[in-house]
Amino acid sequence: MSDPRAAFLAGERLDDVALFLADSYVSDERLEQFGDRVDDGTLIVVDGERGRNAFQAATGTGAMEFAKSAMSNEGAIAEDLTGGQCPDAGDGEPHTTQFVFAFAEGQNEEVGGIYADGAVVHAYAQCTCGTAFSDRWNVSEAATQ
Repeated sequence: MSDPRAAFLAGERLDDVALFLADSYVSDERLEQFGDRVDDGTLIVVDGERGRNAFQAATGTGAMEFAKSAMSNEGAIAEDLTGGQCPDAGDGEPHTTQFVFAFAEGQNEEVGGIYADGAVVHAYAQCTCGTAFSDRWNVSEAATQ
């Protein structure tokens, strides 16, 4: 696949990471030269090390530290990685995804569960309310939905 985002979402770029940065969080037109302009932001797919560095530069937080903090709070992240549904939504306050960090892990039958069925996307998001949350899904399931 020549489209980096489609290849990432298909589980074909396991050494890369994806970053979504909302316009409301980072307003820098230079981002578009590194990724795809999407509704309300920019989505970048880049090799893991560069992506983690870019994430830290944009958010001020280490990517893996952020993922660890978000891991225990499950929410729903859009399978195109451009937003999500904060688990704290419904409290009458505005909830908008500021950024998403994601990576894909290859099929691993030994681990079992969804990992036995194919590559798994792990996604972590930050909401404007301050809540960090996570989601994960099997690539083959996402492709059929």
